[in-house]
Formats: sequence, structure tokens, C-alpha cells
Amino acid sequence: MAEEDNVIIEDNALAMEDVKTSSDEEDYGNSPIVRFVQERYSRAKDYRDSDEDRWLSAYRNYRGLYGQDVKFTDSEKCRTFIKVTKTKTLAAYGQIVDVLFAGQKFPLSIEPTTLPEGVTANVTFDPKEPEQLKEMTNPYGHKDDGKELPPGSTLNNLELGALEEKLEGIDVKEGIGRTPTSATFSPAMIAAKKMEKKIMDQLEESNASKHLRSTAFEMALFGTGIIKGPFAVNKEYPDWSEEGEYTPRIKIIPQLNHVSVWNFYPDPDANNMDEAQYVVERHKLSRTQLRGLKRRPFFREKVIEECVAMGESYLKESWEDTLADYNMHQDVNRFEVLEYWGILDRDYLDSEEVDLPKEFEDADQVQANIWLCQDKIIRLVINPFKPVRIPYMAVPYELNPYSFFGVGIAENMEDTQSLMNGFMRMSVDNAVLSGNLIIEVDETNLVPGQDLSVYPGKIFRRQGGAPGQAIFGTKFPNVSNENLQLFDKARQLADESTGFPSFAHGQTGVAGTGRTASGISMLMGAASGAIKNIIKNVDDYLLHPLGEGFFQFNMQFDFDPELRGDLEVKARGTESLMANEVRSQRLMQFLGVASNPALAPFAKFHYIIAEIAKSMGLDPEKVTNSMEDAAIQAELLKQFQATQPQQPQQPQQPQQVPPGMNPQDTAGTGGGAIGTGQAPAPQEQGFTGNEQAGGTMGQAPPPIQQQPPMG
Repeated sequence: MAEEDNVIIEDNALAMEDVKTSSDEEDYGNSPIVRFVQERYSRAKDYRDSDEDRWLSAYRNYRGLYGQDVKFTDSEKCRTFIKVTKTKTLAAYGQIVDVLFAGQKFPLSIEPTTLPEGVTANVTFDPKEPEQLKEMTNPYGHKDDGKELPPGSTLNNLELGALEEKLEGIDVKEGIGRTPTSATFSPAMIAAKKMEKKIMDQLEESNASKHLRSTAFEMALFGTGIIKGPFAVNKEYPDWSEEGEYTPRIKIIPQLNHVSVWNFYPDPDANNMDEAQYVVERHKLSRTQLRGLKRRPFFREKVIEECVAMGESYLKESWEDTLADYNMHQDVNRFEVLEYWGILDRDYLDSEEVDLPKEFEDADQVQANIWLCQDKIIRLVINPFKPVRIPYMAVPYELNPYSFFGVGIAENMEDTQSLMNGFMRMSVDNAVLSGNLIIEVDETNLVPGQDLSVYPGKIFRRQGGAPGQAIFGTKFPNVSNENLQLFDKARQLADESTGFPSFAHGQTGVAGTGRTASGISMLMGAASGAIKNIIKNVDDYLLHPLGEGFFQFNMQFDFDPELRGDLEVKARGTESLMANEVRSQRLMQFLGVASNPALAPFAKFHYIIAEIAKSMGLDPEKVTNSMEDAAIQAELLKQFQATQPQQPQQPQQPQQVPPGMNPQDTAGTGGGAIGTGQAPAPQEQGFTGNEQAGGTMGQAPPPIQQQPPMG
């Protein structure tokens, strides 16, 4: 609920003052701004009718509810609903959540651009650099050309960003160091990683995961998920003084809010947020929540109290009874509040006698934020964000190129869900019918007035006819197996229409290729390929604008000079689609190749180690050292090894060769010369014959003593 957001607005921004009182009540209904917002809301509401029908159908299939359009015949007794839609939706939701929270970190990164502007990509410093090399790398020309720097001077054209103060007075040069003693710094990368760490901390601190999970669920079910923000909120941190007094610390943090697709009304002429000129969000606020708006900036306290005095004004929409299982005649004691974000012509502001700041005096229109309740303006401010943006993100599950709202799992398998329900009902009805006898009774042979119900031990009184001809049963054939085969076929069609095969979410009994490990790997690879487009939408419509929103928020409202640089946001959602095991194996293989001394200078080992940690589900910042820490650890390890006593190298002793063996025959294949000599006697080494005198028949010779190999 958006009642928690609190937009930071500059002092010189447009804001309608709280000047009107109850005496001006009749003027509110005739306000051109009120009529303008209501007209935009009504137009967007009418445009959404067809989408609401699709969402209701999706919701019913998820819940296992039959709609009013489903008519059952008198012969149909089974009302079973097989919730395969719920299974598929939760599988897609789980896939999206795994992408958003893989590796205990949001798949976002901040990196310098290919050619960063405003900050130098790399600078180097080497106190022991040879004079000849200095002349070669002098960006001002050659020696004695009048362009070289004076001794002790620095290059004043370098933009060092966060390193400006740390490298002050040090002769640094642009580029990467060329000598073993050089130290290379990357101001652009340092600024990027600081900004990335700040954004990750803000996302965690604002509990963004809760709102993103809700968005991911509606994205999978209805086809579109809505996120609002970031906005600034006051977060209370509990703290107690030494005397036990509660003195909480208040900190302003950026906040995200999930907006239900049911309460979001975009510009009907737009296919995405980039094209939208306006959006309207519908709030359902209690009396306490409405009064709570008075504590937020630029809300008109007197007007809010007038709205409260007029009583609750919330009117339920047709779809709300289905969603919340309301009683059709039950009233809702809430207030309806409309929040408008979009363009507003200058004429409307002039009609309300609102003074514009100087920067907007020549503007024909402005971006504004307007709140309405009871046909009254309770807030009117200019859009505070720079660059100007409407603070909503609409994420489609599957793109519909001719509509703002996307297509979800439930819509893709709506027909197959109906088929599965129909075949299963037919199968159950047939099984019940074939499993019971149909009793036929010839009443002419029975005494009239008897109870004709049948049960064990039942006695019928007969008045004529042959025995067994008055009552007998008829059994119908069982064709439920044919219906179940059609059910399985419909389920296979659901797998194809959604791109989520059944084995991907736990179905057992997969036959054929899927019974082997390699087959399962191939099937999972095919399944991940089908979801790639979905995750690409998450990258383009959620992660990237989310990162840019936080980036712009920090630069505008929480500016830190150390974060300044020509940076760009990278969405990494698609990278997490590759199975971690496979990705880890490939990284380890590459690490083995890069360990070759001839190739090692070309490998970025720090990045490789960090990616290996990610593939194992670990936080690279917690388990890996930075380049500086790694250099320190390597030096400490070198010093430790130098202090350890070295073991003396023992000479390698020749291995004893059994008699009759050729010492040169290391393969043991023979080929030695047969020489003359004395055969070994009994009890001697090498004797293999039978011992005649006082010995044991067939006694094996003693084992040959082997020397252990020496390293």
C-alpha cells in the first residue's frame, strides 16, 4: 500500500497550499483539475474491461473455481477441478524468484561505461619508473618540447572522482602501469562498486524482497506485475539511552511498494511505461490511513478533515467480490483515493491560481502528482524526480505487442485447463456409473407397496413369476481409461503452451529420454531456453529500471561525490538461468586453462574467483578478498613459507630387480638375455621348485623387500 511513501520535494517545487476551507466546498466539484483527473481515470478504467475479464478467468483457474459461463448438465454429477494452473503458476513464480534472489544478491551491477566520461578509467603511479619510460608515456609530447610537466607536478586534466583527495600531490598518469612496481587505480570502477554496494544495502534495508515477491506472483498469474518507487520514507531504528529512555533514530531511506494490477490504470494509448503520459493508482484507505496522510509533506490537512467528515465513499468494483469472496451486498467502510501521475496543462494551474517557479514560467505543461478524495484535491505537487519520470514499473510476463498488459501462465493454458477438467469429470462419472449396478425391477411379480431400495440382506416379497426375474442388475462398461488418456494429452499440451514441462516442477514417472541423467539435463536445458524470454523481460522492465531508479535517487537526493562517474546499470537476470553446477564446472575449467603461465597474464582471476563463488550460492564480498587484500595475503604467505625449515632432499635409491629380470625392461614385457648361473636352492630367494628334504611342499618364497619411492 502506497500510504507509506513520502516523496522528497525540493523547496522551490510547485505545491498547492492548504488555503481553502469548508466555505469553498462548492468550488471543488467544479475544479477543472478534478474533472481532468476523473476523466483520465474513467477513460483508463473503460479500456481495462477486457483485461479484467482475462484476470478473473486466470484467478478462477488458479483457485479452482468454475465461472458462471460453465454450465453443467443434469447427468453430470462430478464437479472436480484439477488445479494444474496453480501448479504451473507457482513453478513460474518460483523461477522468477530464483532469478531475483539468486546468490543472496539482487542480479544488478553498476559498471563504468566503455568510455567513461567525467572520471578517468585507469590511472597509474610508479615511484621507481625509469626515466626513459616516463618520456615514452608522457602525454604532453617529448622531452624539451615545452609541453612536459615541471618536476613534482600532477596531471590536472585527470578526473579522479573518489580518489581525488587520496592521490593529491602524487604524480599519476592515465592508463595501466607498465612496470612491476607500478600501482594501478580505477576511479571509475571504484565509484561503480561503491554505488552498487549502496544500492544493494538500500534494497535490503527497505525490505524490497517482500514487494518484489508480490510483483513476481501477479506477473506469473495475471501477466503483469507493478512496482512503485523508489520513494523516500522515514525508517525508525529502535534505540535506548543509558537511562532507559526510548530515543529512536530516524533515517530517510528509499522504499519500493508493490501495486496490485487491479488498482493500476495506465494510459490507454501506451503499450509500456515509456510511452505512458499518465497513470492513475486507486487506493482503498481506512479513516486512520487517510488521516495519516496529514503527516506527509504537501498534503492539505484541512481538506483531508473535510473528506473524513463526509464519511466513507468507497464503492466496490465488480471484480472485488470474486477476489475477496465478499458478500454481494456487503458494504466497505473505506475511502477511495485516486493518485494521478502525469502531464498537466498550464491552464489548469492558472485556474487554481497556483504560482509556478521561475523554471516553469514558460512551460506549456508540467509533470504533476495529484491526489483526489471526495472530489477534492488533497495534494498537488510537481513531479520531483530529475530526469522526470513516472515512478512505476510494469513488468510483463509475456509481451503482448498491442497492449499495455502482458499474458500470464493462466491465460496461456486456459483452454487446456478446461479440457483437463472436462475429461476428468467424464472419467469420474463413468467410473462411478460402471462401478455400481443399475437395478431393474419387475413390479408385476412383487407384492405392491414394498420398499425397493437394495442393501445386503434385503428381502423382497414375490407374488408370482419365476425366481430371479423380478429384480436383476445391469452393469455399464468402464471407459474411464480412454478419458484419462485424453487428460494426459491435455496436460502435455499445457506443458507446451506454458513452456514449463511437468518434470521441471516435480512430476515423476517421466519416460523415455527423461529417465537418464543426460536426458534430464537435455530436458532441463530446453525448459530453461523457453523461460529465457520471460527472464529477459524481468531484466528489461524490472531490474534495469529499478537499478536506474535507485541510481538517480542517490544522485539527486543523497549525493555523494565518491559515487560520481560515467556509470551504467547492468541487469544480470539471464545469467542466473544457467544451472549453477554447469556454470561452476565451466568456470573451474577456464580457471585451469588460465593457470597456464603463458595465458595467466590475460586472465582476470579476481573476477573468475568471484563468479565461482556466485555459482556456489555464496556472497563473493564475504568469501573473497579484494585485489589489495589478496596482495597482502600473498605477501604474508610468502613470508611464512620463507620462515619454514626446508626438508633435505633424499637421494633416490634404485629399485631392486628380482633374479632373472632385465633391469632395462621397465615395461615388464621380457626381452632380456638368458644367461648361465646357479639355480637357487630351497629356502633361498627365488626358489620356485618343490622342497624334498624336510620342507613343505609348494612353499612360496619370501616376499621381495621393496624400497618406497622417494620424492
